[in-house]
Amino acid sequence: MDDKPLPRIVATRFTRRFSEITANDVALVGGKNAALGEMYRELRPLGIPVPNGFAVTAEAYREVLARCGAWEALREALAGLRPDDVADLSARAARAREIVSSAELPPEIVAEILDGYSALRAEYGPGVTLAV
Repeated sequence: MDDKPLPRIVATRFTRRFSEITANDVALVGGKNAALGEMYRELRPLGIPVPNGFAVTAEAYREVLARCGAWEALREALAGLRPDDVADLSARAARAREIVSSAELPPEIVAEILDGYSALRAEYGPGVTLAV
Protein backbone atom coordinates (compact mmCIF):
# COMPACT_ATOMS: atom_id res chain seq x y z
CA MET A 1 0.00 0.00 0.00
CA ASP A 2 1.26 3.49 -0.86
CA ASP A 3 2.33 5.62 2.12
CA LYS A 4 1.62 9.01 0.54
CA PRO A 5 -1.09 11.00 2.37
CA LEU A 6 -4.54 10.77 0.85
CA PRO A 7 -6.27 13.98 -0.25
CA ARG A 8 -9.02 15.05 2.06
CA ILE A 9 -12.55 14.71 0.73
CA VAL A 10 -14.48 17.08 2.94
CA ALA A 11 -17.69 15.81 4.52
CA THR A 12 -20.44 18.30 4.00
CA ARG A 13 -24.19 18.49 4.10
CA PHE A 14 -24.56 16.90 0.68
CA THR A 15 -21.58 14.53 0.41
CA ARG A 16 -19.77 12.09 2.67
CA ARG A 17 -16.37 10.57 2.05
CA PHE A 18 -16.07 6.80 2.29
CA SER A 19 -13.91 7.07 5.41
CA GLU A 20 -16.91 8.59 7.22
CA ILE A 21 -19.54 6.10 6.09
CA THR A 22 -20.45 2.96 8.00
CA ALA A 23 -22.93 0.15 7.43
CA ASN A 24 -25.28 2.10 9.71
CA ASP A 25 -25.57 4.97 7.21
CA VAL A 26 -28.02 3.39 4.76
CA ALA A 27 -30.61 6.14 5.36
CA LEU A 28 -27.96 8.79 4.76
CA VAL A 29 -26.27 7.47 1.59
CA GLY A 30 -28.11 4.34 0.48
CA GLY A 31 -27.19 0.69 0.84
CA LYS A 32 -24.51 0.46 -1.84
CA ASN A 33 -22.64 3.53 -0.59
CA ALA A 34 -22.93 2.39 3.03
CA ALA A 35 -21.36 -0.94 2.03
CA LEU A 36 -18.59 0.82 0.06
CA GLY A 37 -17.83 3.08 3.01
CA GLU A 38 -17.73 0.13 5.38
CA MET A 39 -15.36 -1.77 3.08
CA TYR A 40 -13.11 1.26 2.67
CA ARG A 41 -12.94 1.88 6.42
CA GLU A 42 -12.50 -1.74 7.47
CA LEU A 43 -10.48 -3.37 4.67
CA ARG A 44 -8.06 -0.65 3.63
CA PRO A 45 -6.23 -0.68 7.01
CA LEU A 46 -5.70 -4.42 6.47
CA GLY A 47 -3.86 -3.71 3.21
CA ILE A 48 -6.76 -4.57 0.92
CA PRO A 49 -6.82 -1.91 -1.83
CA VAL A 50 -10.39 -0.62 -1.71
CA PRO A 51 -10.75 2.46 -3.95
CA ASN A 52 -11.54 5.75 -2.26
CA GLY A 53 -14.66 7.71 -3.07
CA PHE A 54 -17.53 9.76 -1.79
CA ALA A 55 -21.30 9.53 -1.72
CA VAL A 56 -23.97 12.10 -2.44
CA THR A 57 -26.43 12.08 0.45
CA ALA A 58 -30.15 11.44 0.41
CA GLU A 59 -30.48 14.98 1.80
CA ALA A 60 -28.99 16.29 -1.46
CA TYR A 61 -31.66 14.41 -3.40
CA ARG A 62 -34.43 15.82 -1.21
CA GLU A 63 -32.96 19.32 -1.49
CA VAL A 64 -32.89 19.14 -5.29
CA LEU A 65 -36.53 18.08 -5.41
CA ALA A 66 -37.57 20.73 -2.88
CA ARG A 67 -35.80 23.58 -4.66
CA CYS A 68 -37.42 22.89 -8.01
CA GLY A 69 -40.88 22.19 -6.58
CA ALA A 70 -40.83 18.58 -7.69
CA TRP A 71 -42.50 17.11 -4.61
CA GLU A 72 -45.93 18.47 -5.55
CA ALA A 73 -45.51 17.37 -9.17
CA LEU A 74 -44.55 13.88 -7.97
CA ARG A 75 -47.57 13.75 -5.65
CA GLU A 76 -49.81 14.71 -8.56
CA ALA A 77 -48.19 12.15 -10.86
CA LEU A 78 -48.77 9.39 -8.30
CA ALA A 79 -52.22 10.44 -7.07
CA GLY A 80 -54.81 7.75 -7.71
CA LEU A 81 -52.18 5.12 -8.44
CA ARG A 82 -53.69 1.79 -9.47
CA PRO A 83 -51.18 -0.95 -8.58
CA ASP A 84 -53.00 -3.56 -10.67
CA ASP A 85 -52.84 -1.49 -13.88
CA VAL A 86 -49.42 -2.06 -15.47
CA ALA A 87 -49.97 0.50 -18.22
CA ASP A 88 -50.93 3.13 -15.64
CA LEU A 89 -47.90 2.26 -13.50
CA SER A 90 -45.63 2.54 -16.51
CA ALA A 91 -47.01 5.94 -17.49
CA ARG A 92 -46.75 7.27 -13.94
CA ALA A 93 -43.20 5.95 -13.58
CA ALA A 94 -42.22 7.67 -16.83
CA ARG A 95 -43.71 10.94 -15.57
CA ALA A 96 -41.92 10.61 -12.21
CA ARG A 97 -38.58 9.97 -13.99
CA GLU A 98 -39.18 13.02 -16.17
CA ILE A 99 -39.84 15.20 -13.11
CA VAL A 100 -36.75 14.01 -11.28
CA SER A 101 -34.40 14.07 -14.27
CA SER A 102 -35.43 17.61 -15.21
CA ALA A 103 -34.58 18.97 -11.75
CA GLU A 104 -31.51 21.20 -11.78
CA LEU A 105 -28.77 20.73 -9.22
CA PRO A 106 -28.31 23.71 -6.89
CA PRO A 107 -24.86 25.34 -7.11
CA GLU A 108 -23.80 24.29 -3.60
CA ILE A 109 -24.51 20.63 -4.37
CA VAL A 110 -22.59 20.90 -7.64
CA ALA A 111 -19.70 22.51 -5.74
CA GLU A 112 -19.58 19.71 -3.16
CA ILE A 113 -19.63 17.02 -5.86
CA LEU A 114 -16.87 18.79 -7.79
CA ASP A 115 -14.80 19.12 -4.60
CA GLY A 116 -15.09 15.38 -4.02
CA TYR A 117 -14.18 14.68 -7.64
CA SER A 118 -11.18 17.01 -7.43
CA ALA A 119 -9.91 15.17 -4.37
CA LEU A 120 -10.22 11.85 -6.20
CA ARG A 121 -8.37 13.27 -9.22
CA ALA A 122 -5.61 14.44 -6.89
CA GLU A 123 -5.40 10.94 -5.41
CA TYR A 124 -5.70 8.83 -8.59
CA GLY A 125 -4.76 11.21 -11.40
CA PRO A 126 -6.72 13.03 -14.11
CA GLY A 127 -7.82 9.77 -15.75
CA VAL A 128 -9.78 8.62 -12.71
CA THR A 129 -13.09 6.95 -13.56
CA LEU A 130 -16.08 6.91 -11.26
CA ALA A 131 -19.20 4.87 -10.74
CA VAL A 132 -22.39 6.78 -10.12
